[in-house]
Amino acid sequence: MKDVKNIICISCPLGCHLTVTVDGDDVTVEGNTCKNGEKYGIEEVTNPKRVIPSTVYIKNGKLPRLPVKTADAVPKGMIFDIMDEINKAKAVAPVKMGDVIIENVLGTGVDVVASRSMDEA
Repeated sequence: MKDVKNIICISCPLGCHLTVTVDGDDVTVEGNTCKNGEKYGIEEVTNPKRVIPSTVYIKNGKLPRLPVKTADAVPKGMIFDIMDEINKAKAVAPVKMGDVIIENVLGTGVDVVASRSMDEA
C-alpha cells in the first residue's frame, strides 16, 4: 500500500513542494530542486527530527530564565520527554552562549546548550 505525503522542504530558502511516496521500503521524493530536498523528504517521513528551543531557570542571572536549545535535531517522538528534562534543569550565572546545560539529553547524543550569554546580576 502506497502512502503519499505532500510537504514543504525547509532545508534551504527555496521551500520546494515535495511529494514523498512510501511503498514498503521504497521511498521516492519528487519536486525537490536539490539533493538536500531529497534527503529532507526521506528523513521527514522515516525519522522526523526537530531542534527544541526553550528556557531554563538561571540562578544569579540578570534575567530569571536562560534561553537554551538542543545543539542538533532530536527525534520528534522524544520532544515531550526532552522538554521534561529541560524543565528540571537549572543553570548558574555567568553562562556563555554555547555552554552545555544538559549533556547527552536522554541518551540522544545531543546536548542542550545556552543560546545566549548571561552575566551575573
